Amino acid sequence: MLGVLIAAVVTVWVGYLLFKEYKAQTVIFVAGIILLACAILMGKPIIAVKQSMGFAWLDIFKVVEDLLSNRVAGLGLMIMSVAGFVRYMDHIGASKAFVHLGVKPLNFFHSPYVVLALAFIVGQMMKIAIISAAGLGLLLMATMFPILIGLGVSRLSAAAVIVTSSCVDLGPASATSQLVAKNAGIDVVTYVAQYQIIIAIPVILTVAILHYFVQQWFDKKTGHIAVRSEIVATKAEGEQTPPLLYAFLPLLPIVLIFIFSPVLGSKIRMSVIAAMLIGLFVSMVLEYIRCRDYKKVAQSIQKFFDGMGASFASVVSLVIAAETFAAGLTAVGAIDTIIKSTQTAGFGDHAMILVMQSVVAGAAVVTGSGDASIFSFAALAPTMAKQMGIDPVHMLLPMQFAATAARSISPVSAVCIAVAGLAMVSPMDVAKRTAIPMVGALIVTTIANFFLF
Repeated sequence: MLGVLIAAVVTVWVGYLLFKEYKAQTVIFVAGIILLACAILMGKPIIAVKQSMGFAWLDIFKVVEDLLSNRVAGLGLMIMSVAGFVRYMDHIGASKAFVHLGVKPLNFFHSPYVVLALAFIVGQMMKIAIISAAGLGLLLMATMFPILIGLGVSRLSAAAVIVTSSCVDLGPASATSQLVAKNAGIDVVTYVAQYQIIIAIPVILTVAILHYFVQQWFDKKTGHIAVRSEIVATKAEGEQTPPLLYAFLPLLPIVLIFIFSPVLGSKIRMSVIAAMLIGLFVSMVLEYIRCRDYKKVAQSIQKFFDGMGASFASVVSLVIAAETFAAGLTAVGAIDTIIKSTQTAGFGDHAMILVMQSVVAGAAVVTGSGDASIFSFAALAPTMAKQMGIDPVHMLLPMQFAATAARSISPVSAVCIAVAGLAMVSPMDVAKRTAIPMVGALIVTTIANFFLF
């Protein structure tokens, strides 16, 4: 029980500092080191004898070294390649072209709240290619927001739909999907095709329906009257519109990954990293055809590397810090004790999944980061699932959905703050409007996971 007590104190301390907006990587990383140090003081091994440096206190840094070696070369490189490709898509205007094309069909509908529900679905589909929740939110504010306002929807309703458009990290390009697949021991395409989409479809439809009724109810409650006006998507002065073909570039790697995957019976194996590099190559060729300036195109590849570096600093570093924290929790014996206690108390696998889902959701609401919450606890799931006798993916999947849905409820999340600022409304008011649809998403996720798998 001493290990559980130490883990509880350290975890509460981490939560408090994250709530106070301390740097997440530093807080979680230091917490992991503290837990590893406590394990040594308790006489518990923190690393296999064959891997030991010969001195227990130095083994703390050996644990971190091993995590760095494994994650940077594997999952880390995968995440960085996706981030680099996304940065390049932004640079050449392909992301904007993709969003502009995606929102055009909304102009054909006249019922404001039907369009609102459809706008959520369109935005969620775009999340497959635009992996940043805040980035997608900003793009939709420049394109979808004016359309919704022009149809007579209130600013708060439009902002709520845009914030929740990233409530499911759908697709193989998502860092959380890659993390879940890695911890579940399966290919990311297999995870997306055989597990994630099956849950995502009822979740997305549920949220769209709830938005239709909830936002209409909120607008009536506040006295808002839907009046149609001229619809004009915002465009910066002097901004050049990229070719229509560019709208399909963000989807190219995802299409390649799905076509050359075991799910479709392909004998060719296409990794995420290779798909991103192919997408980069094709995009650079098209950029040269477009501008006929080889020097400019050659220099543009720096955007790809800048995106990779930024991703290492923000995302990959968080993964490593979180796994150090998870290693510390395991080393002090907290995980084994909790699992044995729940089994003794008669807690089944469903109850344990609900506990992990709730912890991740709570962390996401408090910190405003879906990535930080799932990264912090995902590494614990395989061990817990093994001891509970269940497939790790059945625990990890609802944890992923809980993290991203709960992020949309948090008024301190980057996407909520950014969208609310541009919409000139309060982030807290936006969060109130996202709460019911996101709670609905969590309920459907839980039920679907229990009954479908």
